[in-house]
Amino acid sequence: MALKETIDADIKKAMLAKDKVRLTTLRSIKSQILLAETAEGQHGAALSPEAEIKLLTKQAKQRREAAETYQKQFRSDLEEVELNELAIIEEYLPQQLSEADLVEIIVGIIQRVGATGPSDLGKVMGVAARELAGKADGRVISQVVSNLLNNTNL
Repeated sequence: MALKETIDADIKKAMLAKDKVRLTTLRSIKSQILLAETAEGQHGAALSPEAEIKLLTKQAKQRREAAETYQKQFRSDLEEVELNELAIIEEYLPQQLSEADLVEIIVGIIQRVGATGPSDLGKVMGVAARELAGKADGRVISQVVSNLLNNTNL
């Protein structure tokens, strides 16, 4: 079942359960899906699974950054709302890779592209970002790639 249909079904469940946070979050996701489907060049076509993951990842990142901002401003009430919405969004994302799995995959990518040092960061990041989209946060991927390329004992 496509993400849009899953979200529609879950919106109905949230309405029946009177779960306002879940309902608001799901409506936000549905809104973003509809905007993406009607964007220029889409012609109303359904989103690909990769585009759906990208959309959800962007939503999750926005919630994560907002929660961090609220935490710095000592607004725990607003931070809690963002973290609750983030948890709901993450239910629809593929499971995130553990750091050990991430390192293993990135070491394979580094060997495959023939990277030898920090100067090859862009080459490795291009492949890693494509292959790990939705499976790990971009910031974490970048940090692991940078650490591995700076380590001369590959």
